Amino acid sequence: MSPTLARRAAAEGLGSGLLVAIVVGSGIFAERLSPDDVGLQLLESSTATGAGLVALILSLGPVSGAHFNPVVSLAERMLGGLSTHEALAYVAAQVAGGCTGAVIANLMFELPVATLSTHDRSSAGLWLGELVATFGLLTVILGVVRSGRSAAAPFAVGGYIAAAYWFTSSTSFANPAVTVARTLTDTFAGIRPSSAPAFIVAQVLGGITAVALSRFLHPSRPPVDLVVPHEQPDPLDSDRRRRSQPGRRVGSADV
Repeated sequence: MSPTLARRAAAEGLGSGLLVAIVVGSGIFAERLSPDDVGLQLLESSTATGAGLVALILSLGPVSGAHFNPVVSLAERMLGGLSTHEALAYVAAQVAGGCTGAVIANLMFELPVATLSTHDRSSAGLWLGELVATFGLLTVILGVVRSGRSAAAPFAVGGYIAAAYWFTSSTSFANPAVTVARTLTDTFAGIRPSSAPAFIVAQVLGGITAVALSRFLHPSRPPVDLVVPHEQPDPLDSDRRRRSQPGRRVGSADV
């Protein structure tokens, strides 16, 4: 792995870890602050998550693009912004960072290091909710970025996720790395491990559908960085990307 890709992957791991710590930690604290009001718990957690996402994207986006989400990295791979090698490095960092964030959140609130969640989230309505949540997230990201308004992406993403907590039946996980990490906490934010695979399948389907729609709405657009523009890749990484896209003309869009 090149030094540049290592730095970008580290930013993805750090951002994913802090994101999960925000989701899990705010859920635990919300349960303690408002033990008899689930609606208030959801308001507290969604507010913290939306605001935290804006801050994380603004701070780490210039390094890695601030994906913090394997579906976003998959979308950028499909659109030519990442090579397969880069995408795999991003996803590995996101999952590892997310799991670390869940463990840290548990420890901050003096809970066991990791406890598999018993919160069953398994129904057709919840799976549809995850598909819609992820489709909406990718549609927002791609619509903002591919229309040339990347500076607004942190606020668009944070606002969408805060809203999606409320209008989706699943409370909008919309992220496979976060889903895996949330199996490690038996708290407000947890998900039973047996429920996670169907959530992840729905998330990937939602992301792929959003990419297809973006290609229809924004035809002939060059590859762009998701979620925000990040540092220039190493020449070695650019070579891998070009080799993975036979027949594509080399130009300014390659960087």
